[in-house]
Amino acid sequence: MAALTASFASLSVSAKGSSFQKGTGLRMVAPKATFARQTLQVVAEEEVARFRLSNLTPLPGARKKETRKGRGYGGKGGGTCGVGNRGQKSRSGSGTRPGFEGGQMPLYRALPKLRGICGGMPSGKQQFVTVNLKDLADFAENSEVSLETLKGKGMIKASGFERDLPLKILGDGSLTVALKIKATAVSASAAEKISAAGGSVEILAVKEKWTREAHEAKLALASA
Repeated sequence: MAALTASFASLSVSAKGSSFQKGTGLRMVAPKATFARQTLQVVAEEEVARFRLSNLTPLPGARKKETRKGRGYGGKGGGTCGVGNRGQKSRSGSGTRPGFEGGQMPLYRALPKLRGICGGMPSGKQQFVTVNLKDLADFAENSEVSLETLKGKGMIKASGFERDLPLKILGDGSLTVALKIKATAVSASAAEKISAAGGSVEILAVKEKWTREAHEAKLALASA
């Protein structure tokens, strides 16, 4: 212990014939054990390489070579490559479909379903973009309220599934100014409140859904 303390006291610096530069590290090097007085030397060490996109590599052992199966008795799995001798899963091709459980009731059929769009039923889809009377308080007297004006004010989402839906006015709230409402549908309570405030309601025609039967019927009617 006294020899180690003495070695720190007699610390010597060796630059190996080169001067210290900015960015170089220092490391302590202990000499080999000898019977003479031991000293610790401080030598210059090269700068440690920083992580860059050009020198990023996976750790050793992180990436393994894929097992080459099914190449005879000399390969992994032997002649059957781990899938057995007979059956659908041993044949070539895609095998069974996703979710197939051997013919028994699969899980996606056994679980309870949700109503509406969450359960995959088209009847639960949203049919209208709804706006209540309380949302129309910022409109001036005798101004027009339509799908375009509401989109311009940012009151209706103009993207996604809702951008092609028609407008429906609901009767939640009160109306104090006369407005000109142009919508595809208006509830009974909303129509009464709009009329009581001195406004007007114009029901727009619903865009007819195109079907081949209806199209052929129109063509037959036009030709007749």
